[in-house]
Amino acid sequence: MATKPRYLATQIQADLKRKMVFVAGPRQVGKTTLVLSIPGAGKGYLNWDISEHRERILRNELPAGKLWVFDELHKYRRWRNYLKGIYDGRPAGQKIVVTGSGRLDLYRFGGDSLQGRYHLLHLHPFSVAEQRIRDRDGFDQLLRLGGFPEPFLGGNEVQARRWSREYRTRLIREDVVSLERIQDLGHLELLMLRLPDLVGSPLSINALREDLQISHKALSSWIQALERLYAVFRLAPFGAPRIRAVKKEQKHYHFDWSIVADDAARFENLVASHLLKWVHFEQDTKGRDLDLRYFRDVDGREVDFVVTERTKPILLVECKWADAAIDKSLHYMKAKFPDAAAWQVSATGTKDYQSGEGIRVSHALNLLETLI
Repeated sequence: MATKPRYLATQIQADLKRKMVFVAGPRQVGKTTLVLSIPGAGKGYLNWDISEHRERILRNELPAGKLWVFDELHKYRRWRNYLKGIYDGRPAGQKIVVTGSGRLDLYRFGGDSLQGRYHLLHLHPFSVAEQRIRDRDGFDQLLRLGGFPEPFLGGNEVQARRWSREYRTRLIREDVVSLERIQDLGHLELLMLRLPDLVGSPLSINALREDLQISHKALSSWIQALERLYAVFRLAPFGAPRIRAVKKEQKHYHFDWSIVADDAARFENLVASHLLKWVHFEQDTKGRDLDLRYFRDVDGREVDFVVTERTKPILLVECKWADAAIDKSLHYMKAKFPDAAAWQVSATGTKDYQSGEGIRVSHALNLLETLI
């Protein structure tokens, strides 16, 4: 399982024939291992966090060979101008890969744009489809341990908890310090401890601000920073003229869903992560105009996830921990958008059927194995 190529390996090599390739994703999700699996990458590897490598980058003393790999280069304030210069002046046939644990499409510290010079690929944690999980024991392990390679492949729940705790500390003490202008790290750590308890519900910035006793402006900027560093992701509500949707409240989820204590909320987080992974893959590799949202209206109806293509729903997903009657809100949305595929998935249920109007009810494995 550990030696199996990651799902983006073939795409990276195909994209390198045309442009630079940016591989972005959470720290320790396997970006470096993935890139170093490309033939010739080891000889051309430079990591900004290694002082010797950093000096070579700043002196423009790059390795000989046809492939350069720059890891964590976005921590260099002028990284975009630097890449533009070496890309535009590169020798014929030179290939360039850039990896980073921050949102490489957002860390634009001034300078010329790299528009048109790179393909961006998002690397996500392991999923049901990538690991070819076909049984409930494998699914339960993924739900408990999370999808990051080290804790998942380790297979030990205690070690996975220790890994998550150390991961949070490194994220705050290393990535936040080097990339974000946040000085109150104590309160930021309190925020990261509080957020897992709020998964699955619209996130109230005001209520959280009062709880942590910090300003609205600071809290908003901190959550945005955690998004840029791939600690969390937020979903906006889906709204259409035919439904009375809410338009402002966002829900949030964690890339490391193992930190969510409540079983049902952790399961919902796992499904959200799987859907986002598929949406990013379809966007990155096929150029599809997809978006992941949720539905909630002023009458209290709510569907956990709505995948849209060109703003039109194509997939509706409702999560339940165990077997349950089809949710009334899912019925409502399926009636509004009959062409959208609709699923009610469970973590522990045994029922598997399709309703008269086309809603599939089953264990989550049946949906997640069709993704990426």
